[in-house]
Amino acid sequence: MPDLSNKPRLEGQKVVLRPFKVEDFPSIEECLTDPEVIKLTGSDSEFDRDLVIQWYKTRNEQPDRLDLAIVDRFQDILVGEAVINLYDEKNNSMNFRILIGPRGRDRGLGSEATRLIIDFVFKSTMIHQLTLSVFDFNPRARHVYEKVGFVIDSIDEKDLEFEGEWIDSINMILTRESWVERGNA
Repeated sequence: MPDLSNKPRLEGQKVVLRPFKVEDFPSIEECLTDPEVIKLTGSDSEFDRDLVIQWYKTRNEQPDRLDLAIVDRFQDILVGEAVINLYDEKNNSMNFRILIGPRGRDRGLGSEATRLIIDFVFKSTMIHQLTLSVFDFNPRARHVYEKVGFVIDSIDEKDLEFEGEWIDSINMILTRESWVERGNA
C-alpha cells in the first residue's frame, strides 16, 4: 500500500490542490449540500454537519488515502475535493473521485484538478492503475475522465435509482502504462 501520509500541495494554472483547513468547512458544506452534487454522486440528501466536520478534520491524518481541497486560484475559494482512496492490493490500484461544487463548474477547474492528482499519483507512487465509477447521467464528468485517458472497464446496470429511474454506473480504469503512453511520465 502506498504511504500517502504526506499531503502535497499541487498547483496548476487555475487550481491549487491542498490539504483541508478548518476554515474550509463552510465551502465544503456548500458543495456537499448542492442538489447537483447530491444527484451526480448518488449521495443521500441528509446532511449531518457535525459528522461532516469531524470527517474533514481527520482527512489530513490518513496514511492510506489522499483527500485534497480544490481551490480556485483566482477567487481563492474552495470549490470541491479530489480523492484517491480504496487501495486494492490484488490489482495494485486505487479509486479516484472528485466533486466540484456550484462555484467551480464550467471553467475547467475539475479537468485541471483531475490531471494534477492523477499525475501526482503516477509520479509519486508505484500504483499500477486508478479506477473510478461515474453515473451514466453525468456525461460532463465522463468526458473529463476520457480526456485524461480513462477507458470503460465495465458497467453496473441499474446501479442507482434516481427519481423513479434506474441509472447505470460506468466503471472506468486508467493504467500507468496508458498514462505514460499519453506522454505524461
